[in-house]
Amino acid sequence: MSQIEIRPLHFFLTGLAWLILSSLLGLGLFFSMVLGTPLPPFFRLLHVHGALVGGVAQIILGAMVSFIPTMMMTGRDRSESHPLLYAAINLGTIGMLIGFGTGSYATIALAGVLVVLAFLSLFGHGIKHVRSSVMSPPLNLWFYGVAVLVLLVGLGVGEGMAFRLFEPTYVGKARLAHIHFNLVGFVTLTIIGTMHSLFPTIVNGRLHSPLLARLAFFLIPPGVLLLLGGFMFANLWVQIAAGVVLVIGVLLYSYNITRTWIDAGSPRNIAADHLMAATIFLVLAIISGMLVSMNYLWDPPKVPFGTLHLVAYAHLALVGFTLQTIFGALSHLLPINLAVSRVPSNKKRGPYLSELNDIVGRWAGLQVGALTMGTLGLLVVASLVWQFPLSSLSVKVATWVSIVLLFASFLVFALKVGLLLGRRPGD
Repeated sequence: MSQIEIRPLHFFLTGLAWLILSSLLGLGLFFSMVLGTPLPPFFRLLHVHGALVGGVAQIILGAMVSFIPTMMMTGRDRSESHPLLYAAINLGTIGMLIGFGTGSYATIALAGVLVVLAFLSLFGHGIKHVRSSVMSPPLNLWFYGVAVLVLLVGLGVGEGMAFRLFEPTYVGKARLAHIHFNLVGFVTLTIIGTMHSLFPTIVNGRLHSPLLARLAFFLIPPGVLLLLGGFMFANLWVQIAAGVVLVIGVLLYSYNITRTWIDAGSPRNIAADHLMAATIFLVLAIISGMLVSMNYLWDPPKVPFGTLHLVAYAHLALVGFTLQTIFGALSHLLPINLAVSRVPSNKKRGPYLSELNDIVGRWAGLQVGALTMGTLGLLVVASLVWQFPLSSLSVKVATWVSIVLLFASFLVFALKVGLLLGRRPGD
């Protein structure tokens, strides 16, 4: 195992494969729900854990092992290959899916241990580089540190559910905390931390305000922890207060990113377009989450809120924010990683990198627009069911349009990745 070269590029590509396959399963689940013949519940678990563990978590893992040595300027001391991390995250994902498919909680729990060990190893990896660096940890690394700690707690809650350590009356709260620890805590904090350094690079500019970035750090992680406390103690007022803190923090972050884009001359490239769309969807998702909590101040809720509405709200964050960010980040990172791995000479790398960037930039409007409009289409479907039954023509048409748009974006991105991998230097 130690002789196998596993670099961040392998994490990116494998994570992307998990993400696309899981997303296609998600489209099938959505369609079956609208048709009124939902698939068995374990398919939803396969979709969620394949996308978040095999896909999102693996891509983040690859990004962290790549970015942390660079941020701490300890690149000479780093190992370029991470086969054990790669094996742990993928075997953990496969084990979870097998466990959910067979109903084996022991398999799920053991697979979860592998994922926990992978991120514990990453945490130790980060601490090692901090100690060996003469630099103070940058803001990004503080975001990463908090994100990984929150993830480990979320994974611990998941392990508790798999080992059936919670009383039946607490399982619902534990599941809610597990989801939000991992999604709102880990994924959101990681992306926000990364964007403060990655986005200025993508737009060839400087971060508009380091002060706003620090203010966001002092608001968003405490807001996440307050929100999780509100879920654990089933206190709606605490959840709403956390939502207010998160909205303020996210608005400061979004303003900072938007001004960075404007200061750089409002450049239009596919990575920047995806990331700007992701920023808008993050604001929408956080505000929507607060409104969902406020809706339950009334009994019964003021606005009817069913499973389809929950799916639409969740995918504001999962597709609108997370997937847009991943497509944007990989549109920037994949050409660079391929060029570095295939052309050792810095002087000779430029033309090949330009070719790869040209491939990535193709069909940009279709890729970004279809993903954006497909996500909004989910909201349209959820809104329509307040007025029309699932069997109505308007709901079915909106569903088909959303599915086609989302599938088109996945297909375009997958085709471009295939073209990137197939284009060799000197072709």
